[in-house]
Amino acid sequence: MSPTSNSQENLVVASKQLDAYNAQDLDIYASYFTEDCIVSGLNGTPTETTRDAIKARNAKAFATFPENKAYLKGRVATGNTVVDHELVIRAPGGEQFEIIAIYTFRDGLIARVDFAK
Repeated sequence: MSPTSNSQENLVVASKQLDAYNAQDLDIYASYFTEDCIVSGLNGTPTETTRDAIKARNAKAFATFPENKAYLKGRVATGNTVVDHELVIRAPGGEQFEIIAIYTFRDGLIARVDFAK
């Protein structure tokens, strides 16, 4: 498989997981991550180290912010990495912030995500 086709497949997965996140569909969202996926703040200690932990984290976030949405401002991919620049809006007229999500892929799934905020 060429690096370009790998990058293209990773872009599709990145797009689908963002759609599932915005739909707050936990099962579909979690299905785009490896069982041993790591979530961390950029250069920080991992906060989650399993797909189930990612699911639990987002279940809590979706319950707290039922209108939460992440809007893609930009996306770039190379090799096994996809970087998203997103605007997260917790609720209409509510808290909002920008974030960078750095996704590392393994075997077509997200194996690690590092967030810079």
